[in-house]
Amino acid sequence: MIRKRVVAIAIILVAVIAVIGISHGKSEKQEKEIKDFTAFFDVQKSELNAENEIKEMIAEITGARCWETWLVGQSRDTVINTYIASGEYPDFISGSSELYEAGALVALDEYLDDYPYLKNYMKDYEWDRLRLEDGHIYWIPQFGVSNWGIEEYIHEGEAFWIQTRVLKWDDYPDIRTVEEYFDLIERYMQANPVMEDGTPNIPYTILCDDWRYFCLENPPQFLDGYPNDGCCMVDPVTNKVMDYNITPTAKEYFRILNEEYNKGFVDPESFPQTYEEYIAKLSTGAVLGMVDQWWQFYYAIDPILYNQGLKEQGCDYVPLPITIDRSVENQWHVKRNNEFDVSSGIAITTSCEDVRGALQFLNDLLSPDVMRLRFWGVEGIDYEVNEEGIFYRTPEQRVRGNNQELGASHFCAYPYFPRKEGLSEDGKNAFSAEYQPEEAYAALPQDVRECLDAYGCKSYVDMLGSHDIPGPWYPMYSYTDMLTESSEAGRVHKKIQEVKHMWLPQVVMAEDFESVWNSYMEAYQGCNPEILYEAIQKELERRIGIS
Repeated sequence: MIRKRVVAIAIILVAVIAVIGISHGKSEKQEKEIKDFTAFFDVQKSELNAENEIKEMIAEITGARCWETWLVGQSRDTVINTYIASGEYPDFISGSSELYEAGALVALDEYLDDYPYLKNYMKDYEWDRLRLEDGHIYWIPQFGVSNWGIEEYIHEGEAFWIQTRVLKWDDYPDIRTVEEYFDLIERYMQANPVMEDGTPNIPYTILCDDWRYFCLENPPQFLDGYPNDGCCMVDPVTNKVMDYNITPTAKEYFRILNEEYNKGFVDPESFPQTYEEYIAKLSTGAVLGMVDQWWQFYYAIDPILYNQGLKEQGCDYVPLPITIDRSVENQWHVKRNNEFDVSSGIAITTSCEDVRGALQFLNDLLSPDVMRLRFWGVEGIDYEVNEEGIFYRTPEQRVRGNNQELGASHFCAYPYFPRKEGLSEDGKNAFSAEYQPEEAYAALPQDVRECLDAYGCKSYVDMLGSHDIPGPWYPMYSYTDMLTESSEAGRVHKKIQEVKHMWLPQVVMAEDFESVWNSYMEAYQGCNPEILYEAIQKELERRIGIS
């Protein structure tokens, strides 16, 4: 068995070497011409090595590769405004209303019929949801489009996260309210002020950097038992929108944060810290809890925790079903089937000299062979296939998947290009290893397995429970994310964001909570939020077909 595996690996490695064009005796005339595209995505990530193995394998199949760049030391708005001012763009970019209004994006709908994988990526009515006011489609969602049909194991969205070591210390208690959550953290800190190596534990930190400050400002909607509409809560019975910023729950939540801050259990560096500093802090294993979206922290810290042996200390995070009181049922997790954000996606810019070639690349990235390379890797090296055609990874291959160096030199997911989630076209396997039911559970760290078992759960989703999409309007943030200052509602929305950015840290740090909260509410009402919420209400009614 070992000899057969060694032979298989040797054969595949030879194939990889041949693909990247460094095998002996290969003439330039035999080499397939590869088109090179460029892309900018407005998130922080690390770039791949220049000769990434799977990237070159994909290039051999598709005839194209893309050089991705990411945010580094600048805000998204700064970079986008610089592009708009210059009029020069990469071939691909994260599409947005600002870029559309600047005339920077190519209309894609007239091309789609020529690219079958791309055309079949969504149904016609879903494509129509992407049409802007001129009737054209300018960007394509990268996430949330799925052939579902498998059980969900990962909660990718927002939650109150807590380390497994904290729950284990208290014999896995039933924690369901904000006050219970902080009471547990307080008691753990008093008994365990430092980690095993003497590093001081950090009870609770808050990410507030730039657009990511949703980690501070939007929990009240969840605490009242509503899902992530982002900009509002929607009553599914009356079809009316509600402003979660001014509810009694919002005030109570920030009162609790204020109390915890003044008792020393909220990280005093929360408000000035950057995203990079936040991730570095989580990577030490010292942070006991926080509110965040899974995708925003997990992929950045998971290999670091693994390589530093911190998983053995219980530094992994699990979500808790927190609401304002126990009578409220949580809706932190909404099923991902066909929940996608129409407010942005990957776009092709007017600077692209080969629009059809760029669309062909998008099309080919959705083909079954390339999807397997992107999200499973190379058969025999990164995963195996059993007699029934089910993909799995050996313990050694799971270790490979957490190797940071291989992440740059070998793996290439093209993570911000479109992907078809859920079940693969073979009808047997999840599109990605982390979503494969058997693999998802087998790959869980021991501390997480122990925690889930203690709560009678098999997955992160089980910790919260799962809910269907609440209605055809969902999510409403896809509307407000498209607002710009060219509309009155957009101007009000921007002003509200500025007021919350300025006042909410002051509310949390205040010595006199009531006084500062009242000043915040006065500033908030001065934005005329009713103008925004009237616009949101009209959009909700449009989405559900109320005339």
